Amino acid sequence: IRATPNHMERVEDLIKYYSALDSLAEDILTDKHQVVELDEKHHKGREALRQLRRRKKVHPSGSRSDQCWTCFGNTFIKMDLDICIHMLEKDQKALEAEVSSLRDGLKPKVAELHRMEGRKEMRGFQLAGSRLADLLHAVH
Repeated sequence: IRATPNHMERVEDLIKYYSALDSLAEDILTDKHQVVELDEKHHKGREALRQLRRRKKVHPSGSRSDQCWTCFGNTFIKMDLDICIHMLEKDQKALEAEVSSLRDGLKPKVAELHRMEGRKEMRGFQLAGSRLADLLHAVH
């Protein structure tokens, strides 16, 4: 069988199509993996915050136990409990923002993957959860 120029173009188009499909699927899997990792970090941070707040209730300000050891890379530093709590709260907000950004970016990627695969659009997939500010605005 001899390959015609038209046949070769079709093969090249198929290779490009499947490469794009594979690349998009890989991006989706990478983003989902990052969301899982960030959720785990967020959960550990929430546990740490709970323990620090519990410790703060037990030990009044100014006492010797009003400090905690904090790890920065390979170094441990003794810091004020309030500073540690503030730093963890700030980290938690940053993690929440990053997870939200990744999840928002996943929706169009998955929709594009479905479009490329010839599947129907998922109904309700683009819905977003209500935020507290939106609910308060709707009430007033």
